[in-house]
Amino acid sequence: MKSHYDAVVIGSGFGGAITARRLAEKGMSVLVLERGRRWDPSTYPRTPKDDWIFSDRHPQKLNGWLDLRFYGRMTVALGAGVGGGSLCYSAVAIEPDPKIFDAGWPSEITYDELKPYYDLHGSEMNLQTIPDNQLPRRYKIAAQAAENLGYGDRYNKAGLVMNFDKEWNYDLPDAVNKKHSKLLTNKQGVQQGTCVHLGNCDIGCDVKAKNSMDFNYIPAAEKAGAEVVPLHVVNCITPKSGGGYEVAFDNIESGRRVGGTVSGDRVIVAAGAVGSPELLLHCRDNFGTLPNISKMLGKNWNGNANFLSFASYPKEADLRQATGPAIAGVMDFSDGSFRNQRFLVEDDGYPNLLLAAVKGYLENRLSTPFGKRLLKQFEDYMREDSKLSRLMVWLGAGADAADATLYLRRHKLLFWKKKLDIDYPLETSKGVFEAIQEMHKRLSEATQGKLLPNPQWDVFKTLVTLHPLGGCNMGDTAETGVVNHVGEVYGYPGLYVVDGAMVPMPTVHNPTHTIGALAERSGALIN
Repeated sequence: MKSHYDAVVIGSGFGGAITARRLAEKGMSVLVLERGRRWDPSTYPRTPKDDWIFSDRHPQKLNGWLDLRFYGRMTVALGAGVGGGSLCYSAVAIEPDPKIFDAGWPSEITYDELKPYYDLHGSEMNLQTIPDNQLPRRYKIAAQAAENLGYGDRYNKAGLVMNFDKEWNYDLPDAVNKKHSKLLTNKQGVQQGTCVHLGNCDIGCDVKAKNSMDFNYIPAAEKAGAEVVPLHVVNCITPKSGGGYEVAFDNIESGRRVGGTVSGDRVIVAAGAVGSPELLLHCRDNFGTLPNISKMLGKNWNGNANFLSFASYPKEADLRQATGPAIAGVMDFSDGSFRNQRFLVEDDGYPNLLLAAVKGYLENRLSTPFGKRLLKQFEDYMREDSKLSRLMVWLGAGADAADATLYLRRHKLLFWKKKLDIDYPLETSKGVFEAIQEMHKRLSEATQGKLLPNPQWDVFKTLVTLHPLGGCNMGDTAETGVVNHVGEVYGYPGLYVVDGAMVPMPTVHNPTHTIGALAERSGALIN
């Protein structure tokens, strides 16, 4: 690592990877600091003893796949590794309703302005839909439920950034098997495979069929000269007297925290809609290195109204829940036609963690022909004939009130330390969650399913979000936002936020495609 770069990028998810690539392609020297490790199919977590958890408190000891943050009424699931949140998302890429840009955004940001960047991002990610001959059972059940309720025209295939082989189908012998995946070379010159419906999109695709950032934008950035350094946790950003910024970090590669610094003429904060506001809050309110950041920092945060429901189905439904892409279809109510709430419903597959864990354990111990047959019988049972395989997971996303606040509070025991917390008012967003839950109930009952009690919401009124947004919102001025339409922080030239934290409103649809388009635009405009 050099001591100085034209641009230092903090984070390697959608915002960081895209910006790093575009700046490197302009001839800038670019350094990407990523807190997590590099992953590949040989290291994806599978067994109970594998590295599942990333700890923001002790990253030198725990730097696994997923960072779960618990904040009172809100739990946030975050990716950790080279590729950021793209590692553990479901590969859904959908343009939002153009009307979401009518209010709450800087005047420069319109749908027409972003459309070329949506198209560019979709091209880079090989955006497509699942072939008709590969529709999983839960897609068909969800489509039938929509049809039975009179909403058939609202349920369509989801846009997916995956590689499909049109010749693959469920009638092949032992169809859901890695052996059927075909090798290909993607647009960025990286070798990947085609989808064989293993259902592990969220925990690492075994055949590299999902187009996460580590297979496209990051290799392209490195090819253009960018340096990507994993296991480096950024702590503080400080302006330099002669211009630019110094970035302080901990190198955790050795299992210890080893401090260091690097400087950049530009710094792009792309640590996500939790990590980016958290870092800047510490710089403003804890360390005092960026004291003049807008009072809007941490405001208007939202979870894009994520809401999960579970429904049980009879055996004859043949749901095969853990088989197929994690999400295949989407039912769109973003027009507010149901209970005057804007939301969507998706047939959400879940990775069969039990299957993955037991398989990973047994594969190392059952190397005989008999052992392999036994393992195959176990996998068939878990995929097709267990109570877990008959459980439908409905995912909702929508427009919550976007009125949550991120802030630093003192640690209860270590009072000299400050930690991030979220104040998430439920009453102002209650309507959209109740509308999503009611639709989940109707869809289940329309296809012989039964919605299961959800004590997390019904009793404890707590939520989980996979789509955090806001906290460093774009605005026309420092009074209305933290950054301008490009992502530059008001009052701090050369300091940018380019990720989901800059998105000022819920996108309703899965937000990564919008984050990608905004990052492409910022990468084009940062000079």
